[in-house]
Amino acid sequence: MAKKTLLVVDDTIDNLIILYKVLRSEYQVIGANSGIEALRLVQTAAPDLILLDIMMPEMDGYEVCRQLKQDPRLQDIPVIFISALNEEVDETRGFEMGAVDFITKPAKPAILARRVAVHLELQARKEALQRQNEALQAALSRVKELSGLLPICMTCKKIRDDQGYWNQLECYISEHSEALFSHSYCPECAAIAMKDFIK
Repeated sequence: MAKKTLLVVDDTIDNLIILYKVLRSEYQVIGANSGIEALRLVQTAAPDLILLDIMMPEMDGYEVCRQLKQDPRLQDIPVIFISALNEEVDETRGFEMGAVDFITKPAKPAILARRVAVHLELQARKEALQRQNEALQAALSRVKELSGLLPICMTCKKIRDDQGYWNQLECYISEHSEALFSHSYCPECAAIAMKDFIK
């Protein structure tokens, strides 16, 4: 199984090196030393999670996060702020920007690694749930398509479709659902068929 990709954003090279050493054994770690570079990198290949410093020149972490959350292609990437700022107002603003967590520097390696793992797992479950919902919606659409009033011939049991053509019942159901048919005899028809066969 391929490693998850983390983007680590910090304007201090030493901080990037520390985070890289802590996380490299479990993840593919990419570094960016500015918010502008981070935004450029995510356009090329979206990471699975972003660790984002706040205090950076030119563009701070809050603005980077704001721009990420405005992009429909990137807005679901979990962002964890990792910053020397430790006031409640700083954390509150981070969550308001759309971050999933806030870690105060210096980060404890074991805690950092665990929080990253937890948020990646939560994201994986969220994506799986979204796929299940999409599958259920598709199934519901097929059920609704089959649940309306169907014109059916009293004699031959053919069904008239929306274009006015008459189709065999099994053909109509096969085209509008994932149902498969196997053919056999019911007891009554089997008895009739055997009589005809014996003659």
